[in-house]
Amino acid sequence: MKKSTKDIIRIAVAIVLGIVAGFLNESYTVAKLILFSAAYLISGYKVLYKAITNIFHGEIFDENFLMCIASIGAFALGDYRESVFVMVFYNIGEMFEDYAVNRSRNSIKNLIDLKINTCFKKQGNKRVEVKPEELKVGDIIVVNPGEKVAVDSVVVKGESNLNISHLNGESIPKAVGVGSEVLSGSINLLGVLELEVKKTYENSAVSVILNMVENAAVRKSKSEKFITKFAKYYTPAVVISAVVLAFVPPLFLGFSATFFDWFKRALTFLVISCPCALVISVPLAYFGGIAGASSLGILIKGGNYLENLTKVKSICFDKTGTLTKGVFKVTEVKAVSGKEEELIKLAAIAEMHSTHPIAKAIVDESKIDKSKEYNAEIKELAGLGIEAKIDNDIVLAGNIKLMEQNNINISVMPKNCKTVVFVAKNNEFCGYIAIDDEIKPEAEKVIEQLTAKGINTYMLTGDNEESAKAVANRLKLTGYRSELTPKGKMEFIEDIKKKHNKNEKIAFLGDGINDAPVLSLADVGISMGSIGSDSAVEASDIVIMDDNLKGLIRAFKVSGNTNKIAKENIYFALTVKAVVLILGALGLANMWLAVFADVGVSVIAIINSLRVLNTKKIK
Repeated sequence: MKKSTKDIIRIAVAIVLGIVAGFLNESYTVAKLILFSAAYLISGYKVLYKAITNIFHGEIFDENFLMCIASIGAFALGDYRESVFVMVFYNIGEMFEDYAVNRSRNSIKNLIDLKINTCFKKQGNKRVEVKPEELKVGDIIVVNPGEKVAVDSVVVKGESNLNISHLNGESIPKAVGVGSEVLSGSINLLGVLELEVKKTYENSAVSVILNMVENAAVRKSKSEKFITKFAKYYTPAVVISAVVLAFVPPLFLGFSATFFDWFKRALTFLVISCPCALVISVPLAYFGGIAGASSLGILIKGGNYLENLTKVKSICFDKTGTLTKGVFKVTEVKAVSGKEEELIKLAAIAEMHSTHPIAKAIVDESKIDKSKEYNAEIKELAGLGIEAKIDNDIVLAGNIKLMEQNNINISVMPKNCKTVVFVAKNNEFCGYIAIDDEIKPEAEKVIEQLTAKGINTYMLTGDNEESAKAVANRLKLTGYRSELTPKGKMEFIEDIKKKHNKNEKIAFLGDGINDAPVLSLADVGISMGSIGSDSAVEASDIVIMDDNLKGLIRAFKVSGNTNKIAKENIYFALTVKAVVLILGALGLANMWLAVFADVGVSVIAIINSLRVLNTKKIK
């Protein structure tokens, strides 16, 4: 039998016993006492046990202690019915809390269910069942229709459609064939696939997702930290206030005549004072926000980042692969000496080991043999380009800064705004290769929405001035900086921080591969389409698991909704508590109103927190 079912039966039995005892007349005093005692112990034994255990662990002033003192005191004064139903309603509130937490957990259950226990590894003509943790880079695995991909891989045989909705929230299946990259956790829908392992299990998408979800609750928002600190001082304060309320007034008003009345007020005061609504509902709201975001393909590492999003005043974007598609195509090859074929081949050999999209475009256009080992020593220069020693020749391929640093005279410049790779050999300018990249279709709308929110938008790129200016003007950005090294991007972030007050946050949005230092420096580091990148996940605070900029707007909506609900709970709980505490101290609140101020407020706040899980309206 499930724990929740047992608790429902237990509370139902306590309620029945309490009702039966309530209907007995005064001639059945002993029976009433036995029934009420049984009802109290059945409904409250868990709370009593927790209170005693916590006292031995040094945690005295918690909600369990308050409920025990108040209910036992009421029982001692002969208010059996109130004592029993204080415990009953408190347990009902606890069940609502369990339900809310379980619903939040269920919203990320699809992510947790991505974990694969076994998979099939190909050995010769046989398939051997192994654990994903045993796979090594280069192994071949076989995935049948309906099965999940165990580790990040590349298709080497077969075609199929994959369900990737658990990874990025995208409901449309992804078509894959030979050469396609496949993330772990993808579900094979059609044909049999043979995949070559590209990452070990611990570095694959599923493992990364699970670790992020499991660790998210550790990083608390300021609101959560406030509630924790508040409860630490609040609970002892109300216990002391209750003691004062019970004993001080009778000393002045006549002890024997008024003690029981003031003592009952003190017990009512204790029940009212329980901080359950705050302690439960605020963390629940942030946990629910993280869960709701995950269902939209947005992984948030903690409640603090969810809260910080609402305070973002400026967002700095990387250009390539973030504001633009990152799919480059060579549009012009201009050689000032020699043939154009030789120029692009020279650049391709220098760039062939780079992972940058521009380098890939040059290599693809050159049609060089990628499997061939060229006599080349490659050195990557951050924010500048490549320096390569090819057959005793020193080749430079990069931006205009690289040429300037080496005192190379550029005799020909492209006439229109393009991304340009300049090439030089042995300090002699050879020519340039012009490449175009397309702005993402949703970029204009997203920038427009951010501007409407009063958020400044900047683009930080290592590309040339002409290319950067064209993109910035098209998107109507607040500003931009071109030809920046990673250090230059960090300096820009530092400058912006100085212009903001301490409550205004700065976010950086990039692909997370070359911009790890900037992602770490920003108040909120966000990586896009890089769930398979170790550097992205390590450096960023939020991961948008596809390349769509709309994910940023969704993240802002989830953040705003979560913080709004958390504040509603705080204001509602504190207001009700304050009013009813005053009424209790004045003797105008009975135990039933006290129960509402505690359990009732908790239940309402918990139900309000569940609203954050409703992400259907977020597009």
